[in-house]
Amino acid sequence: MDEQPDEAEVLSWFDRLSNWGRWGRDDQAGTLNLIKPEHRVAAAQLVSEGRTVSCARDIVTAYGHPENSAQMYFVSTGQGVDPVEGVPATAFGAGDVAAAVEHVGLVFHGLAVTHIDSPSHLFWKGRMYNDRPAGLVTSEFGARWCAVTEMANGVVGRGVLLDVPRAEGVDALEPSRAVTPKELARCESSQNTTVGEGDIVLLRTGRWHASNAGDAESRSVAEQNASMMEQGRIPGWHAACMPWLHERGVAMIGADVPQDVAPPTYDGMTGPIHTLGLVAMGMPLIDNCDLEELAATCAELGRWEFQIVVTPLRIAGATGSPVNPVAVF
Repeated sequence: MDEQPDEAEVLSWFDRLSNWGRWGRDDQAGTLNLIKPEHRVAAAQLVSEGRTVSCARDIVTAYGHPENSAQMYFVSTGQGVDPVEGVPATAFGAGDVAAAVEHVGLVFHGLAVTHIDSPSHLFWKGRMYNDRPAGLVTSEFGARWCAVTEMANGVVGRGVLLDVPRAEGVDALEPSRAVTPKELARCESSQNTTVGEGDIVLLRTGRWHASNAGDAESRSVAEQNASMMEQGRIPGWHAACMPWLHERGVAMIGADVPQDVAPPTYDGMTGPIHTLGLVAMGMPLIDNCDLEELAATCAELGRWEFQIVVTPLRIAGATGSPVNPVAVF
């Protein structure tokens, strides 16, 4: 195991890893500046199989489901389309044509929905990325700085999966396990893969390792996962990974967990991955991915690099968005 940095050292990394002013005082792209056109071209050349793999979870709307985080209401359904005595015809129809129309509302930041955090999602000492005041995120106008619409053209580049459980010969990491830089390096070596500049790096902890089993078992895994989250015992990146990622020039990270280990390792900075990543570095984060099919595909093909396409919704003023990252082989 790595020697663990103390809290004072972790706090000092805010200045050491800061990208404030690196790409100009008015920059809102942060580490996405590290993805150059040549990186996108090289990522496209990784596509040889024509296979696509989603790295997202379903957004569950079923009432009472342990992963429920959204509400869906139907304005119009198929009810009333077929003549049924006492049931009026649907309002969204004309002749033989009718439509179902729904409204979906959700809080996507949290522990369940696969979503992307833009740098405006988090503040440190009243500031956000590139030294802007937290007050630029308002209830009336949303984020006036570093909103998710800064990624309106999508994020496309080379994706790298670091499958730490597979490298260690286990199905999943134990709760509250903090993955260190040495363990990332060992994983790289076992996969014959090297993380480099402009990469989008995904960390698999195995959170959903049994979720694609039968319905009953799938629900059981969901309940166990929900219990783990409620108890605040979450694996993830150790804070010491942030200098490692900074030195490698990584553009974005994601994981099958909300990135930060819980319970927190440090009192002064309880979420160092979010704080250092979003605020200091300007690095967007993808929380709560499902990396099981991706891991299986990588193992089958014997390679852990691929083109990845990340396209957030263009929600004006939002500090993030539900997202469906897609790996292309």
